[in-house]
Amino acid sequence: MRIISGELKGKSINFLKNLNTRPLKSNVRESIFNVLRHSNAVKVKVENSNILDLYSGIGSFGIECISRGAKKVTFIEKDNLAIGMLEKNLKKLSIINEAKIFNGEIEDILAKNIKDKFQIFFFDPPFADKKFLNNIKLIKKNKMFKTNHIVVIHRERKTIDNIEDVLKIVVIKQYGRSKIIFATFK
Repeated sequence: MRIISGELKGKSINFLKNLNTRPLKSNVRESIFNVLRHSNAVKVKVENSNILDLYSGIGSFGIECISRGAKKVTFIEKDNLAIGMLEKNLKKLSIINEAKIFNGEIEDILAKNIKDKFQIFFFDPPFADKKFLNNIKLIKKNKMFKTNHIVVIHRERKTIDNIEDVLKIVVIKQYGRSKIIFATFK
């Protein structure tokens, strides 16, 4: 797996070959960044943004953000093997200083450890997971977002999630099996 663009373009990212993690495919990652960069509906740019990467796995989304000029990326992941690989990737690419890493249950970390406000939120939960909706509600309740922000959610194309009571959908894109939702907090 390689970084698509930015300062680290072409550098490789190590990933896990197991059933617990699902790396974000390069074509989907590139499509997300194309929307962030070129869509008139999205008013947030990656450059100089504070980013929260939830269910981060090996960190491919957040690492891509750092490569593209993000100010800081906060990674949250509960899988210990994925955290180990994420740390290895950040050290290998010499970008550990641009990152904060939290290992554990997302709900606990959001409730106790996160004091920052973010412009970009990236949710890539397991496709069967519905608990991520509670995390979205917790972020809204704790006002962890800046006025100008975007929430990006990676889901399976057929998945139906009831997010409209918390988020205003801006754009939905579909790529093969994936559906990417771009939204803002109401």
